Amino acid sequence: AGGVGCVVWDAALVLAKFLETGVCPLARRHVLELGAGTGAVGIMAATLGANVTVTDLEELQELLMVNIENNKHLVTGSVRAKVLKWGEDVTEFQPPPDYILMADCIYYEESLEPLLKTLKDLTGPDTCVLCCYEQRTMGKNPEIERRYFELLQRDFELEKIPLEKHDEEYRSEDIHIVNIHRKQAVGSF
Repeated sequence: AGGVGCVVWDAALVLAKFLETGVCPLARRHVLELGAGTGAVGIMAATLGANVTVTDLEELQELLMVNIENNKHLVTGSVRAKVLKWGEDVTEFQPPPDYILMADCIYYEESLEPLLKTLKDLTGPDTCVLCCYEQRTMGKNPEIERRYFELLQRDFELEKIPLEKHDEEYRSEDIHIVNIHRKQAVGSF
């Protein structure tokens, strides 16, 4: 019961273990997880010292609270759950976080535009977005993925993190981590 938000997807495990490698310094950083589902990635960031807000829809808040409670003894930073519906107002999540984490958020065509709006509204010039996703070859997935990255590149620069930088055990050829930053405005002073 609960659908896709109640599953710890492989991409979430890969991203959580990538954070654990220490490539991104998370201690005392402000971190926001989008489409958190179970909160596994955000809770991992909190165990590494980050101050984390895990976000998802209203119907997943109870699950997030339970998982935060069950893991609070591991947290060295802080973690809280909040409702965030993509495409809606993000004022309460300002100023822009240091990191935005996303694991397997690209699978639903209707959510692409709202997700991109939310990313644009949340990111500052120094925000690092880590997007981890499993490349799927069935049905409309390849088309949705292509469209997402096409739209994303209008406002953001993308850099794929090479597989050898992923956790040695928690990695897969078809799971990708992309480091995303806002494009710098050209000619601004």
